[in-house]
Amino acid sequence: MVCIMLLSQIVFSGSDYFSNFWTQQEHLRSQSEPTSLSTYECMYIYGGLILGVVFMTTFRGYLFLKACMHASKVLHNRMFRCILHASMRFFHNNTSGRILNRFSKDIGTMDEWLPRHMLEFIQHSLVIFGILALIVVVNPMLCPAVVVVTLLDMLILKVYLRPSQDLKRMEGICRSPVISHLTSTLSGISIIRSRQMQSTAIREFDLLQDVHSGVWHLAEATNTALGLWVDTINSVFLAVVTFSFIGLSGATFSGNVGLAISQAILLSGMVQYCVREFAESLQQMTSVERVLEYTELEQEQSPHSDNNELSPHWPQHGKIEFRDMSLRYDPNGLAVLNHLNLVIEPGWKVGVVGRTGAGKSSLIGALFRLAYIDGGIYIDDIETGSISLETLRTRISIIPQDPVLFSATIRYNLDPFGRYSDLKLWSALEAVELRGVIPSLDFEVTERGSNFSVGQRQLLCLARAILRNNKILVLDEATANVDLLTDSLIQRTIRDKFQTCTVLTVAHRLHTVMDSDRIVVMDAGNAVEFDVPHVLLQKPHGVLTQMVEATGGEADALRQLASKSFEEMLQPGGKKITDERHLLMLLERTAEILIDNQVPS
Repeated sequence: MVCIMLLSQIVFSGSDYFSNFWTQQEHLRSQSEPTSLSTYECMYIYGGLILGVVFMTTFRGYLFLKACMHASKVLHNRMFRCILHASMRFFHNNTSGRILNRFSKDIGTMDEWLPRHMLEFIQHSLVIFGILALIVVVNPMLCPAVVVVTLLDMLILKVYLRPSQDLKRMEGICRSPVISHLTSTLSGISIIRSRQMQSTAIREFDLLQDVHSGVWHLAEATNTALGLWVDTINSVFLAVVTFSFIGLSGATFSGNVGLAISQAILLSGMVQYCVREFAESLQQMTSVERVLEYTELEQEQSPHSDNNELSPHWPQHGKIEFRDMSLRYDPNGLAVLNHLNLVIEPGWKVGVVGRTGAGKSSLIGALFRLAYIDGGIYIDDIETGSISLETLRTRISIIPQDPVLFSATIRYNLDPFGRYSDLKLWSALEAVELRGVIPSLDFEVTERGSNFSVGQRQLLCLARAILRNNKILVLDEATANVDLLTDSLIQRTIRDKFQTCTVLTVAHRLHTVMDSDRIVVMDAGNAVEFDVPHVLLQKPHGVLTQMVEATGGEADALRQLASKSFEEMLQPGGKKITDERHLLMLLERTAEILIDNQVPS
């Protein structure tokens, strides 16, 4: 690239110098003096130089832009790959607007503005050096003036670059809150309208926009000041060049005078433009700097290969065991979950309840290894830390509180990797009673699934879980935002389709999990209770008992639901009793609680 740039400038400056040489030849020919080249030879040489200028200018521009676009693609892919494998702490500490700003504005700057400014700077700087070389060749006495002008321009550029780059960074930082506010406003527009908060949202947006506009205006003002100072210096240099030929009026050729003055006039505007383009290139390089920051993010810790003992069909049973497990979101912060010791047998339906901030969702995050874990989590007696994160997370199905749908077809949303037949896809949709709602598998889902209700989006996620048929299913408050009818449909489908699966349900409504085989009651990161719901409700001062009593009129219905589930568990041949030891354990524990509470036999 450097060789092509230098060669193109040599051809460009050579064409200018040869035009002066041709003028001298014609002058000598008019004086009937001998010349080294004829008129036609000069025409052919000059024509060849002009064609060379056109070709080299086009080729160097194409080569440079191609190299810049390749570099931009590499940086974008590297940043995107790093974002995909970043730790969850990064997403907790950075807003979506800040991340989108990197992928939109900064990548756009790298694709569009930065290559243009860099190419303009390189081309004009080469032209300037060519002009200065021509002026020195024509009049060597101007060499000191060229050195002084160069030093002054470099001094002004040095003074200018520090505030201009800082202002450019500030402009990028001040843009992120504008994007975040706009994204949040569009997401919550219905709430803003229902609460008549339009004026507040507009006022907050205007304040953020004013800060961004102020920084942007300062950056533009510094560019204008730069142009003023550079123009002043170049005007003085033009005057020096012009008057320097007065002392050489009889010792130089008139064509040389015209060439030097015309090049100096061209130089006066070109230097300012070149300095501006150089400063703009350095300013735009802050976008590259911001992108490079996101290529060095902390990555999730994952084994490079899976455990050698891992079966392709793992987990086959769905047993989950927490052994002295603690979880923290910051490696140097306090633990969110503290020394959990739980054993969840295969096929159990386990509810996880607790007040806000008790650690319910953190328990699910620990299962997917979304944070820093001390201790061990074992699934079918295999420690999850010895398994790659990709394998672990594909073997556990989850239905989140906010259902995730892609702007694509129903087929892609259910089976993005094309592993199942259309018959199985329709069967999964029929299981969640959506077959009559969806006209075809190629029906397009709009952005975030806005052409479906919240309940229907949740059912589509459930259909996705049915297709994968994993032995472990996690519901993270999946029914918190749906009506009771959809809630009952989801619970009924889970009981029918996941009878042999281990199901963990983080519950917002107690009646959702009151018929579970076990309930984990979380409080301040500790599993304070873990047992059969009916057994826990026999404790008058138990945490679950207090939560049930706090529901008021629903307390009796919840107790009846737990009692009915317990009676089904004790029935002969009941599927929820795995062996005689399990049955004796339940009866002994119930007897102990009844004796402690002095209940007559």
